[in-house]
Amino acid sequence: MKTLRDSWLIFDRSLWLTLRNPAWVVIGLMQPIMFLVLFGPLLDKIAQGPGFPAGGAWNVFVPGLLIQLSMFVGFAGFGLIAEQRAGVVERMRVTPMSRPAMLLGRSTRDVVLLLCQGAVLIAVAIPFGLHPDLPAIALTLGLLALIGFALAPTSYALGLWLKSEDAFAPLLNSITIPLLLLSGILLPMSLAPDWLRVIATFNPFAHAVDAARAAFTGNFGDPEIGIAVGLMAVLAVIAVWVAGRAFGRAVA
Repeated sequence: MKTLRDSWLIFDRSLWLTLRNPAWVVIGLMQPIMFLVLFGPLLDKIAQGPGFPAGGAWNVFVPGLLIQLSMFVGFAGFGLIAEQRAGVVERMRVTPMSRPAMLLGRSTRDVVLLLCQGAVLIAVAIPFGLHPDLPAIALTLGLLALIGFALAPTSYALGLWLKSEDAFAPLLNSITIPLLLLSGILLPMSLAPDWLRVIATFNPFAHAVDAARAAFTGNFGDPEIGIAVGLMAVLAVIAVWVAGRAFGRAVA
């Protein structure tokens, strides 16, 4: 009960700090919207060619953008590095606050903001030609939440470990860029050569993209949905456990 109460306090504090300076929330949403507006219309003709999944260009493209949006949660550690430098983490060490709550409250804030951004992106995409239904939206937002709980704790653990934006940024880019390119976010991996598709099967985010696309095209029997949900749930549990231990050591 104490952990839940303290998690709520950290969540409330973190959320209000974000809402008082929502620049990062807007910036995180702007890139997918730019892809939506400036790249999406190019897919109408490509969608008619061989190898492109059925369901329409927008119902294939927008789910990929949603997964891309969720991957931006990996930048959450930048905020924690700034708090470390300002002495916020140090001051929390002398309080009786639950150590896991310091992680769970922040991560929950990140997931809530991610879900709000995802809902906005879906709403913006509807006039362009997206035709979602409520089960597809609910399943995809649930998948985004799992991804958020996998990436936010991992990002915070890296921030605690590195303690420097100069080290954190290149490490993060070296990890996220290959994952983005091998996930088929912009163009389906069905258009890729065989060797690239084989490599992509080892990328959990490629399965997440395929699962979101299956949901948005009404193919709820696609096994990729179960694979993606299972993978992200396992990664979320591992991330929370590892990051929880890192928080415990950092503020002990």
